[in-house]
Amino acid sequence: MNRYTEPDYKSAALITIDIQSDTLDGQPLEVPGTSAILPKMCILLGEARRARLHIIHIVRIYKRDGSNVDLCRRGFVEEGNAILAKDSPGCELADELRPSSETKLNFDFLLDGGIQELQPKEMVIYKPRWGAFYETPLHDYLKKQNISTLIFTGCNFPNCPRTSIYEASERDFRVVLVTDAVSGLYQQGIKEMKNIGVTLLTTQELVNELRKLN
Repeated sequence: MNRYTEPDYKSAALITIDIQSDTLDGQPLEVPGTSAILPKMCILLGEARRARLHIIHIVRIYKRDGSNVDLCRRGFVEEGNAILAKDSPGCELADELRPSSETKLNFDFLLDGGIQELQPKEMVIYKPRWGAFYETPLHDYLKKQNISTLIFTGCNFPNCPRTSIYEASERDFRVVLVTDAVSGLYQQGIKEMKNIGVTLLTTQELVNELRKLN
């Protein structure tokens, strides 16, 4: 860690990636390990809300005709397999992440590039591909809020979190990865993150840092 990569938690945002009902255990797009990290994510969300950090939930939304689906899954969706399908319960945020049981995604608004506010300082943004910055309003939003540090959690490390972290790094954000609140993390990935200046913390270590803000 150095003065350029050290997190500044006073100007931080918590990012959750693809924690949607369909990615949980027993669901159509089950990602191993994602249900297991939900308790840690609930702790982090509670602390982030208490500290009044910005929280941004990044989601996928697949049109049922497959027209906006990444190529590796497009044929599967075109064949009638409903995964992360627009307007479906499986595409909603996991229950544990929602600010209230009444929270619902505005699918059309998100697909049009809107930033949906769930409550003050808690937003949802749709991403069309792996990275949270690719053809999304995320970068502009973060800059307008003077956010310098991004804390990443979610599903699953080799794909969307990893891509999003590299995108954040090349935009000169300070980056934190919560190692026990991301599914699919592996040893080589840990080494790769260290090599690009990512701060690796457990949930409890991050909670300790956030509690210093008071």
